[in-house]
This record gives sequence, structure tokens and C-alpha cells, in this order.
Amino acid sequence: MVKLGFVVEGKTEKLVIESDTFKAWLEANGCERINPVLDAKGGGNLLPQHIEPMVNLLKGAGAEHIIILSDLELDPDFETVKNRITSTHTDLIFIAVKAIEAWFLADSQAINNWLETTDFHEASPEATVDMPWDRLKEIAEEREKRGPGTKVKFTKKILKCGYDTQNAAEHGNAPSAEAFLNGLKALAE
Repeated sequence: MVKLGFVVEGKTEKLVIESDTFKAWLEANGCERINPVLDAKGGGNLLPQHIEPMVNLLKGAGAEHIIILSDLELDPDFETVKNRITSTHTDLIFIAVKAIEAWFLADSQAINNWLETTDFHEASPEATVDMPWDRLKEIAEEREKRGPGTKVKFTKKILKCGYDTQNAAEHGNAPSAEAFLNGLKALAE
């Protein structure tokens, strides 16, 4: 099994990476997650001077590869975020998404469980007009359901509703989720 260390932008990403479902997916695909999953506590902390000690900690714990998971947010493209984060750690695998909440929208089964319905499908989860978090609030209002609350509370809730990054990757219109899992699979080959 290839040993992977994760540095994530925030608590939401940390909860997803630490979930039992994600751990099982990693193991089924020849990967082992090294603990701890490191929370950078915001994209602004994903800068070379902050990342280097995290990388050293994970490598000291046995990580063979380091994966940084960050949101694209309002940056114009992946390269802008990637260049801001690092140019010195060339061994890093890096995946950026508009916002990880887009992956939640891409898992129709989990969103339907949250909404207690069976007919929800977000056609373009990574191309929401506003941020995916705003779209989740909109959906709750449209469906006359209780809103998502805070991001951390919602992440815990959607994980209990069966959220699986594999489902998001199979959506057909969530390319960053698909690229993320494909990138991890490639490390195990």
C-alpha cells in the first residue's frame, strides 16, 4: 500500500478525508492514509513557508506522497492557486476545486438523503452561479427544508447521509472529484 499524507485547506476537507468511507476507498485502491490529516486552517496558510513543516511532519510519519487539497474559490484557475501554494515542493500532488461543497452537490444520493427526497440532481455541481455553499442554502430554501447550518455541521450531516467522493466522481459533471480520485489511484499503480 502506498502511504499518503494529506494537507487540507480547512475542517470540511479534513472531515471528508478522515471519513470511514474515504478511508475504505483508499484501502480498496491500494492506498493508506497517514495520520494526522493536517488542517492548514485556510487557503491563505497554504504557502511554501507554512507547508514545509507540514510536509516534513507527514514524511516523518511515513508518507510517500503528499496531497494538498484546496478550494479554487474565486481564483481564476488551478494554476494560479497551484503557483501560490508551492513551487518548491515539486513532489506534491495537488488538486483544487471550486469548493469542496461542489462534491457534496455531485453526490445526488447523499443530497437526496439530506433532503429526504429522491428526485434531486444538480446538473453542474462545479459550475454553480455562486459558490456551492450558497447553492446548498438555496436548495434547502427551495425544498422548504432546514438550511445546512455551518459548514462543519453540514459536513458531518452529509457524511451521515452517506456522502462518498466516489459517487461525486461518477456524477459525470464533477471533473475535479474524478481527477482527485484518479490521481490517487495513479499513485498506487
